[in-house]
Amino acid sequence: MDYFIVVITSVAGLYFHWWLYVRIKRWGDRDLALSLAGDSPAKRSYMLERLREAQAAGIKRNALPAWLEQAAAQYCED
Repeated sequence: MDYFIVVITSVAGLYFHWWLYVRIKRWGDRDLALSLAGDSPAKRSYMLERLREAQAAGIKRNALPAWLEQAAAQYCED
């Protein structure tokens, strides 16, 4: 029974750390996109949409800042 408790606790701790790591990565990516958008609500939604597009396209994490900067440069205000 002691081993069962140790295994369950270890698995739960590993899962929690993985979940926290994924959330922090998502928050960082979102903050990057919003920082490139500035104060414009329209550009903020545009950049969040480009972030979703980059994630769907499988853009690697180390290439994401350049990809988002390029997307921000292509934004034209109506």
